[in-house]
Amino acid sequence: MTYPRLTYLTLAVIGTVWPMYYFVSWFVKNGWSLMAMVDAWHANTATSGLVWDLTIAAITLTIWILTESIPRRDWRSLLSVPAIYCIGVSCGLPLYLFLRSRPRRR
Repeated sequence: MTYPRLTYLTLAVIGTVWPMYYFVSWFVKNGWSLMAMVDAWHANTATSGLVWDLTIAAITLTIWILTESIPRRDWRSLLSVPAIYCIGVSCGLPLYLFLRSRPRRR
């Protein structure tokens, strides 16, 4: 495995574990209500700004992934789209780069 691929994979794992630690900790402390977490994301203008920043980044990344993966018929790379929305951009982007940089079969 090349150094960039190993870096992408490492960042995808970190981008999964680190945010999920905080999400699960919040759920344990405050209950398992997704709507309560969404309310917490909009507790003030700073957090609302971050939510919108990440939402726009997620939509943009999804469009990029679709416009690259579909014409190339690189169906495995599409696994990064659910990762973006279920885990976060911090997992989805490095996961996509990891999947996209794998050697192509002839």
